[in-house]
Amino acid sequence: MDWFSSSAYWFGRLVFQRSLAAVYLVAFLAAALQFRALIGEKGMLPVPAFVRRVPFRAAPSLFHLRYSDGLFAACAWAGALLSAALVAGAADAVPLWAAMVCWAVLWALYLSIVNVGQTWYGFGWESLLLETGFLAVFLGNDEVAPPVVLMWLLRWVVFRVEFGAGLIKWRGDSCWRDLTCLYYHHETQPMPGPLSWFFHHLPKPLHRVEAAANHVVQLVVPFALFTPQPVAAGAACLIVLTQLWLVLSGNFAWLNWLTIVLAASALDGSPFAAPPPLPDPALWYEIVVLAVAALVLVLSRRPALNLLSRGQRMNTSYEPLRLVNSYGAFGSITRLRREVVIEGTTDTELTGRTLWREYAFHGKPGDVRRLPRQFAPYHLRLDWMLWFLALSPSYGHPWFGAFVDRLLVNDPDTVRLLRHNPFPDAPPVHVRARIWRYRFTTWQELRATGAWWHREAPREFLPPTRLR
Repeated sequence: MDWFSSSAYWFGRLVFQRSLAAVYLVAFLAAALQFRALIGEKGMLPVPAFVRRVPFRAAPSLFHLRYSDGLFAACAWAGALLSAALVAGAADAVPLWAAMVCWAVLWALYLSIVNVGQTWYGFGWESLLLETGFLAVFLGNDEVAPPVVLMWLLRWVVFRVEFGAGLIKWRGDSCWRDLTCLYYHHETQPMPGPLSWFFHHLPKPLHRVEAAANHVVQLVVPFALFTPQPVAAGAACLIVLTQLWLVLSGNFAWLNWLTIVLAASALDGSPFAAPPPLPDPALWYEIVVLAVAALVLVLSRRPALNLLSRGQRMNTSYEPLRLVNSYGAFGSITRLRREVVIEGTTDTELTGRTLWREYAFHGKPGDVRRLPRQFAPYHLRLDWMLWFLALSPSYGHPWFGAFVDRLLVNDPDTVRLLRHNPFPDAPPVHVRARIWRYRFTTWQELRATGAWWHREAPREFLPPTRLR
């Protein structure tokens, strides 16, 4: 085995690169289809206002040079097209330097989007995609054997994702230590999927098995990624299986899928096919790869110390390029599900007989008879933030007021983010928001009513509001 590169890693690189390009494709599509209402020129958190107050060095983005909705759309759709080309294998059909440029363009475009995305792009999977995408720039193509050091750095990423998530759970909510968190989680997670109701109703002993298995896979199995084959591939398979379980149980954008992609880089293809003979790398490529590896190792110091800290932080970036980050999820579990329900009326004068009609969303629960849908890996950013809003009004600053204003004028870009606008012909005169307590129905309630949810005890969140 060559000290720098080895054809033995060809299968892991092949699966990783094609799958990562597919995740990029989903990310760029979500950006292209949702940005106008969220961060566009007339959006809730406009990019032009953001770049005026935040300097380039704090949030590097090409949109500091110039912004228009047309330019943003062009960048997002260009990223989607380039991602699709890489899924099809375009990087292996061009010279090594050109393949590196393709991956670098994807990374730079998505970094530019995330760094101006503000609240809407504040999720851990954004930084994870950027960190993973940066390493992908230097993995090469069919012109060169995979660089060993970078393939192992991919394992370092998935180690931090899994081990960080395991530690934050063990250090956080006591229900993870007594194995009862999954009594609640399938019901109270941000965006349930079509099977979440059924997962919630699994027997409680099985929920305890789920939690215990999670601890093993996140706190023990990641260490095996750094052992020889086939043990490393076995560890990767266990991580993949756990992530597929999470995919079935809820909607977590592309977090689970990207973790699967990273774990797949440790798979060994030798039982299925002999590695193809790949040429040794050029000197310039070796120098670039070693420099990148050294940079990543230096930047890994703070994320590594974070893992050891009792004050461990989840989903933290330590520099504006998001090259090496800290990860974690669900350090605490909510026991009750609350939903912000938004309603409008065309009545000018409000009375006890005023008819309020409810806005419907694609992913977040609303109609109690509607089975939750599967959207992941696609990310419904507005729906996710409305889950946070139900936890605390502070999560609505400063976008929620702007959202209500746009409902009051039937802003086309905003209502396109909704599943149903109850005022298609003319905007409402008043809009209000209430918080309801939601829970999954029992088997008996489902048979009797056909409802997947039961909701009760509404309280005011936003009093009736009209255009100022």
